[in-house]
Amino acid sequence: MTTHKLLIANRGEIAIRIARAAAAMGIPSVALYSEDDRDALHVRKADAAVALPGTGPRAYLDIAAVVDAARRAGCGMVHPGYGFLSENADFAQACLDAGLVFAGPAPDVLRLFGDKARARALAREHGVPVVPGTAGPTSPEQARAFFTSLDGQAGMMIKALAGGGGRGMRAVHRAAAIDEAYARCVSEASAAFGNGAVYVERIVAAPRHIEIQVVADAEGRVLTLGERECSLQRRHQKLVEIAPSPSLDDALRARLADAAGTLARAAAYRGIGTFEFLVEDGGAGGPSFWFMEANPRLQVEHTVTEMVTGVDLVQTQLAIAAGARLADLGLEQAPAPRGIAVQLRINAEHLDAQGQLRPASGTLTAFEPPNGPGVRVDSAGFAGMTANPRFDSLLAKLIVHEPGGDYARALAIAYRALCEFRIEGIDTNRRLLQDLLQLDDVRGNAVHTQYLDQALAALATADADHPVLHAPPALADSAQADADQALADIPDDAIAVPAPMDGALAAIHVREGDTVRRGQPLAIIEAMKMEHPL
Repeated sequence: MTTHKLLIANRGEIAIRIARAAAAMGIPSVALYSEDDRDALHVRKADAAVALPGTGPRAYLDIAAVVDAARRAGCGMVHPGYGFLSENADFAQACLDAGLVFAGPAPDVLRLFGDKARARALAREHGVPVVPGTAGPTSPEQARAFFTSLDGQAGMMIKALAGGGGRGMRAVHRAAAIDEAYARCVSEASAAFGNGAVYVERIVAAPRHIEIQVVADAEGRVLTLGERECSLQRRHQKLVEIAPSPSLDDALRARLADAAGTLARAAAYRGIGTFEFLVEDGGAGGPSFWFMEANPRLQVEHTVTEMVTGVDLVQTQLAIAAGARLADLGLEQAPAPRGIAVQLRINAEHLDAQGQLRPASGTLTAFEPPNGPGVRVDSAGFAGMTANPRFDSLLAKLIVHEPGGDYARALAIAYRALCEFRIEGIDTNRRLLQDLLQLDDVRGNAVHTQYLDQALAALATADADHPVLHAPPALADSAQADADQALADIPDDAIAVPAPMDGALAAIHVREGDTVRRGQPLAIIEAMKMEHPL
């Protein structure tokens, strides 16, 4: 493996994860940071750091600036992490044009899987089932026509053709809601991926979300490293991930792995990637599954696959990018899974009394992760860190491993680790996760992709006590007093309209003198890469 320097074109916990993998391989790493990320932890975890012009996500999305930073720092390889430019074919091509090795698939493969219509067409061509939907960029009129054609079925999903992570995605159950959902999807997709094109597909009622981890080298050898179940989601964003799935039988597991391998070979895939499927229980006829999308990059939840296979996916990714074959890496065949692993995403957010999750901000006054056998925490948090609402709300990933394969025991280990995790100064979803792990349905894995959204309202009013297995909380700060003072300072002739979260004011829909009605959206707030009507 070459030891030239590695540029990490990302931030936060994944940048730290990549820097550690590079260090283990003897590769010096260089971090990037925007002007408002100067004090972020990933800047100090790499061997060197380079500033990007600008602030917020746009700084990390500036292809020319990132490539220039790599060349100025003397780097020979670029790792994009996940999000940002990780699936951007133009970025991959710009790296290659600049003589840089891109730690990911070739640009043409990124273009293929970055266009969900083309990816779905590839699946159909090779006999892999897909959910019925439109075949390419879809207009509002075409979306309405497709909804009408469903004739009272569960409804439809509007999805961005590029990107993922729940952005640019909305479920529609009523014809009257199509136009607003379409507009939000287009706007979010344009902001997140630079491409506002969307398509629509039929909603699959109460499916499981199963994804297959693939590793492939430049010689066309493809290996699948088992599956992850990601059915516990809110607003199509994953919250809990498990490897292997506690609910798949060996026959279905083999069919899914075969489908993923078929698509990887058909696309001449190289590197690591994930092929995602929806699985629906089929009663006496057996379960059905549909290919959903491919993520040609490192996944947030790659950790659980690492825990049960012993394969370091980031090191594998770097080695393949440098020309290693699977045989060179001892990956002629997939290792048998060792036990079961669970990942919990701890986000800076608040669950309100109506069951709505809102992004939270503030400064961490205490941050003490749990540890011990089978416990891993990937995070960029530290006491004194101020959460930046312009970036993703992910604060930490708590991963536990139960070597005996007992899912209930794994959840018990995860629950205790949550109780040990001390986080103060910023609201998080830790309590929600604690409540969730106590539910019989979750303990029995009797869940589906809509389960958590349906359960949030009840969880918002849950009053269960959880053990406090960490140092006593710090004294309350003056944040509430500051908020009260701000409200007291408004002019006498003004009416305060409190925002449900911190964020940027993206649009105002009313003007002075307008008459407004109850429930009418007044403005759009952009926070944590999502748009929220006010």
